[in-house]
Amino acid sequence: RSGRSAALRARMEERLLGARFRYLNQQLYTGTSRDAARLFRADPAAFHLYHRGFERQVRRWPERPVQRIVSYLRRRPASLVVADFGCGDCTLAASVKNQVHCFDLVPLSPRVTVCDMAKVPLAAESVDVAVFCLALMGTNLQEILGEANRVLKLGGTLMVAEVASRFEDTRAFLRAMAQLGFRTVSKDLSSSYFYVLEFAKTGPARPGPAPGLRLRPCLYKRR
Repeated sequence: RSGRSAALRARMEERLLGARFRYLNQQLYTGTSRDAARLFRADPAAFHLYHRGFERQVRRWPERPVQRIVSYLRRRPASLVVADFGCGDCTLAASVKNQVHCFDLVPLSPRVTVCDMAKVPLAAESVDVAVFCLALMGTNLQEILGEANRVLKLGGTLMVAEVASRFEDTRAFLRAMAQLGFRTVSKDLSSSYFYVLEFAKTGPARPGPAPGLRLRPCLYKRR
């Protein structure tokens, strides 16, 4: 009997965790990056729970997007300076020889600088590569990508790996990126799980809204 009640308790806990993860996930995709920073500043434990739920989802995928970015960086000079926006547990920084500035809302690793992704403590034009690996959250996407443009050197690389189902119109998204000062270098849309997009910074963002810059919220269904 004690075995059965332990199993029941574990199942209940799992369900509660799942519900909390979905709630947090919804907050992250339907609010701004500032709201997210505030949420986790008030409740850092919630971020750990979110990260655990997130890891559990991604573990089911045949390939991890971060590994794709690791392979990309290993083919490029190790002297390139990288900014990892929404770095999580710093897998990228731990896997390459480059200097990597790690930014996220809560420090899952001592390497993380805690900040809002629309306001990172880096000088303008100070990095060669900016990375968003499953990290384009928040309703203020234009502001967040504008920040990536600010910190990137002219001709620098922006790597985006994002859940495939979030793109409602990839062509419109790429057009909006051009307005934000990014030329599309390559796009890999072959996976049904995630897309990998590579951009080069051509100059500062053009003023005004970029209407095609839309991604659907990534909302997980109840299992």
